Amino acid sequence: MTDNELPVIAHWIDGAATTGAGDRTAPVYNPATGAVQAHVALADQADVDAALASAERGFAEWSGYSIARRQSVLFAFRELLNARKGELAEIITAEHGKVRSDAMAEILRGQEVVELATGFPHLLKGAYSENASTGVDVYSLKQPLGVVGIISPFNFPAMVPMWFFPIALAAGNAVVVKPSEKDPSASLWVARLWKEAGLPDGVFTVLQGDKVAVDGLLASPIVQSISFVGSTPIAQYIYETAARNGKRVQALGGAKNHMLVLPDADLDLVADSAVNAGFGAAGERCMAISVVLAVEPVADELVAKVQERIATLRIGNGAGADEPDMGPLISAAHRDKVSSYVDTAESDGARVVVDGRGFTVDGHEDGFFFGPTLLDAVPTTSRAYTEEIFGPVLSVVRVASYEDGLALINSGEFGNGTAIFTNDGGAARRFQNEVQVGMIGINVPIPVPVAYHSFGGWKKSLFGDAKAYGTHGFDFFTREKAVTSRWLDPATHGGINLGFPQNA
Repeated sequence: MTDNELPVIAHWIDGAATTGAGDRTAPVYNPATGAVQAHVALADQADVDAALASAERGFAEWSGYSIARRQSVLFAFRELLNARKGELAEIITAEHGKVRSDAMAEILRGQEVVELATGFPHLLKGAYSENASTGVDVYSLKQPLGVVGIISPFNFPAMVPMWFFPIALAAGNAVVVKPSEKDPSASLWVARLWKEAGLPDGVFTVLQGDKVAVDGLLASPIVQSISFVGSTPIAQYIYETAARNGKRVQALGGAKNHMLVLPDADLDLVADSAVNAGFGAAGERCMAISVVLAVEPVADELVAKVQERIATLRIGNGAGADEPDMGPLISAAHRDKVSSYVDTAESDGARVVVDGRGFTVDGHEDGFFFGPTLLDAVPTTSRAYTEEIFGPVLSVVRVASYEDGLALINSGEFGNGTAIFTNDGGAARRFQNEVQVGMIGINVPIPVPVAYHSFGGWKKSLFGDAKAYGTHGFDFFTREKAVTSRWLDPATHGGINLGFPQNA
């Protein structure tokens, strides 16, 4: 098939797929083979305008639906997603490269938020104070924002949008999703599912594109809020630009997640957890453990145990009949960037225990593979330690004490997730109170909260006031009106009083 014969992945505007007004496209690769498998349409300003106009019309209809009617659509979507999630997993594997079981796990975590959203009537109730003053009642209403934007990263093309859109839709908003151009098909599949579930046209829109689409959402007065997950520099740009334009913002940024291992920890559990958290999804997740802080004297034994486990990992095409443990990275450029961090660590004095550079898979020599990599004695001054690598690279840093390990975590610019491994309950309790991080695991390596709590970090891992999903999500996607009401009894009308209202 020639380049011109490859399919073009479209936008979803006003309830239908369209390639839009522009003629710009970008290649979409199969990361396991390195081959271009499609092109994705890139929006121009006319496409942005068309998408937002459709979303405005959709909001006008959807926000008028009763709570019961909106809830029925959410339940229908939940049932369709549950029945056909295997289709979505195949799409994710083909475009992202992660293995099918990991793609399915991503969908299931997103589905938790869908299920939370089906119970939304309880979370949209206002409050009521009768007779706050004599004959005066005060009550609050929660109402939708309007059109809201979601800008999604490549690493979780299904789960991350599902952190936001079920709650946004439940609250009565219209949603515009801008997926990553690296794996754009998942959001399009979801849009078709919403239509089948009975969502009115325009209420769920997919705007494919690059910076033109992003800046169009950030600048438009139609868009009332922006939800974003990605790298810290882009999160900061999204936050500053959207806030300057008067929008609500929840912008989740990067991470450098540490696992603090105390000498009393079960080292077999630690080694299993470090391998799972460091190399799952090829390390391309913001909650990956990238640094193991080993409190001496356990480092030598722990490094040996992790090395043994790495030797058993199978790397290959995630779509293959014999599913491997780990697939490729998203692109050749990203693979090379990850490799450069290992080069830097080695030149800075780290010991490369297991080297994933130059890794190839038989029959997939052009794929974007990078082998699991283990670094020991990584200097904390190295860029390989201070910056987010976002690949299958696990760094071991040796520390003398709990206090030294805690100080390293708290001195970092990120505050997304962290974990402590210990059998000492007092140490764990002290850690959860002293560590300056938003999400904490105690003998749990990837502490992603369940849907009825909220997801988000501290420091440069989160810009804005609201975390994702949970009660934070419902607060973010609604705004409150306070109503002060008095129904006068004509027999006791008090006449004209120009003074400021007072309680009586």
